[in-house]
Order: sequence, then C-alpha cells, then structure tokens
Amino acid sequence: MNSSVEQLLERIDPNNQQPAHDFWHDLRTYLAEAPGSTKSHHAWPTGYYHHVKETMNLAVMLYGWLDRERPLPFSLSSALLVLFLHDCEKPFRHATDAELVHFPWIKSRPGKSDKTFQQLLIGRYGFTISADEHNALLYVEGEGSDYVEGTRLQGQLAAFCHVCDTISARIWYDFPEH
Repeated sequence: MNSSVEQLLERIDPNNQQPAHDFWHDLRTYLAEAPGSTKSHHAWPTGYYHHVKETMNLAVMLYGWLDRERPLPFSLSSALLVLFLHDCEKPFRHATDAELVHFPWIKSRPGKSDKTFQQLLIGRYGFTISADEHNALLYVEGEGSDYVEGTRLQGQLAAFCHVCDTISARIWYDFPEH
C-alpha cells in the first residue's frame, strides 16, 4: 500500500508510460500543492497526490484478491491508468493564474468533473486510451444523470475503479492528514 506513483506508473502499459511520466512531472513541477478537492476529500495542499497514490495502491491490492477469486476481464495496467487519470483536471481547476501560465495551451479553467478538459489532457500528453478505459474515465464516479433503469453504462473496469475511488474519497478521505 506504499508504492509511489512513479513506481505504479511502471506497471501500466509501456505505450502509456512516457505520457504518464511526462504528465506527472508537469503536475509535480508546476502544480505541487494541488488539493484533492475544495472540502470533500483530501482537501489540503498536496491532497490530490495522496488521493492518486492511494487509489492506485488500492487497485493493486484489490485486483490481486479479486482476480484470484474470479479472473477479471481487464488488466491491472488499465485500472492503474484510469485511476491515474480519473481526476486529472482537478489540479488545473484549483490552480492559481500564476500556476496556469506554465500550461499556455489551456484556454479556460476546467469545471467540476470536466470530462472535456480530461480528454484535452489525455490528447495533449499522447495517452492511448482503449474503449474500456474511456468508459471507465466517463463512469468512474458512477453513471449519474446518464443512468437509465435496465441499462448498464458503467463497465466492469469503471466499477472496479469506482470502488477504489470511493474507498479513498469516502472511507479514507482525511488520510494521511488526520
């Protein structure tokens, strides 16, 4: 449960490792104090980084346990990539104008859970996202207003990542600060 994000990025598909390292470097260099939220979870300076690390470590723990019980239809690599990217707009949403200067290609500050901005970042850094990973990024926080009774929009990868995100945001929302 104590692997660093850098170590966890080594476990994702090699095609996405360089974009992930580049993105992580830029975040740590220019948005080092990003909180995880304004008040709900990990709402302190650097809270965003704690949340990303925690969700990815939870994925490693839970994936092994669940996959031994019944083989999962997605890879740990995909889960780690989705969890690495699932809140990628947050540091930019909470950034100061002075911090955003380092990202001149950003034309407007993202909104809450801004999936369009998320896709902009994914494209800008050159990530390769599969259809399952795209679904997981859309529905990692649930189906919300897209929910229609009798349908299942949230795929299995999305549901797994939702569990990891929920544990971090709702059970361990104040760790390691409190």
